[in-house]
Amino acid sequence: MTLQLLPQRLYPNARRVVVRNFQLASEPRGLNPASQARVRRVIETVQAMDNRTVQSELSLVLGDFENRHREVRRFFEERYAGIAADMGLVEPLRDAERLLIGAYFCHEYSFQAAALMNPSVVLHPDQSGLAPGEIRFLLSLRAVGEGHISSITFREGVLSDQGDLQLAEESQLTVASRPEIGEEGNVWLVRQGDGPLDETVLLPATSAQRNGLEDLRLVHFNDPEDEGPLWYGTYTAFSGQSIASELLMTRDFRHFELKPLSGPAARNKGMALFPRKIGGGYAMLGRQDNENLFLIRSDDLFRWEEGVRIAGPLHPWELIQIGNCGSPVELDEGWLVLTHGVGPMRKYSIGAMLLDKEDPSRLLGRSRVPLLSPSDAEREGYVPNVVYTCGALAHAGRLFVPYGIADSAVGFASIEIEELLASLS
Repeated sequence: MTLQLLPQRLYPNARRVVVRNFQLASEPRGLNPASQARVRRVIETVQAMDNRTVQSELSLVLGDFENRHREVRRFFEERYAGIAADMGLVEPLRDAERLLIGAYFCHEYSFQAAALMNPSVVLHPDQSGLAPGEIRFLLSLRAVGEGHISSITFREGVLSDQGDLQLAEESQLTVASRPEIGEEGNVWLVRQGDGPLDETVLLPATSAQRNGLEDLRLVHFNDPEDEGPLWYGTYTAFSGQSIASELLMTRDFRHFELKPLSGPAARNKGMALFPRKIGGGYAMLGRQDNENLFLIRSDDLFRWEEGVRIAGPLHPWELIQIGNCGSPVELDEGWLVLTHGVGPMRKYSIGAMLLDKEDPSRLLGRSRVPLLSPSDAEREGYVPNVVYTCGALAHAGRLFVPYGIADSAVGFASIEIEELLASLS
């Protein structure tokens, strides 16, 4: 079996930064007294400046940062509005004063300075302007920045029917989506501006997500009863103490809804949604015991009970645990599932399984040996001896597999699907 490793690599880029609110210490009902005193001091100091000084100080800030971000003035204005609401301020201020005060309570965040890893891949919402046999794809990536906080970012590219890969040039700007918190714990994130999708960054927005949005498994979902394109993505929300499975929903990758999943099957990492309903209901792969692979069914997209075990560790390279590596890929022969296995020295490798198309609880075949393991050239990094993916894409008889390398970079591979299926037993 021949796995083709493509030459392209993605690495963390510390120059990619977003504007974030500089967080002040707070209490359940608002800023604590010390934070209120600090904010009041800054506001009063700015108000005491003469107009020339305010304009001069604002010019210095904009000179430093306006060319590094889209609509940075609007961000400063919105930050001031939030501070004013927290402090109960009603007196009018000059435009320059509001912008300068807002800037004092913002900061830049390098969201992928530490690591870039664990990609998934789906069809891009825009398939226009392509040559015959080409498809445009969208990668989701887990980016890790200061404080080991994970966020979600994207890259775009084109894949030919010969397996050739062309990554779109990376934008120099990024935009953090703005959160709106709902009453039931769901979050709406809106991407401002009309730049390329790779400028989008999804940052943690709730207490359950405080330390990260991890390992998004995107899937282009086919629902005949629904109008228009629809993408779902399961991911892990990490609070710093506990984890929870959540679901992302989008139709255009500019407006997102994030909602927690419930039920006993949602208590662990690594849930992956099938790309369509099966037997009239939703289906998910999970690993709620942290060791085996389960099939879970549900009539409710947001609640998942215990599932049926369909496979466990078997071969030497996966004896510690197995799990899925993204949503199943539908083929004529069945559901193709990439898996991860953990072996000696916590070495992560990637394998595959084939599930019955009508009854995915039936295992038709699995890898005896890994498709991809850490090589001598790709084992060093933030977390050594790991290759891992959160999804693959079938095109023109080949399986396109982006994968994380030692939690430090992203590589790309492809394999003939017919050859892959023949290797499963």
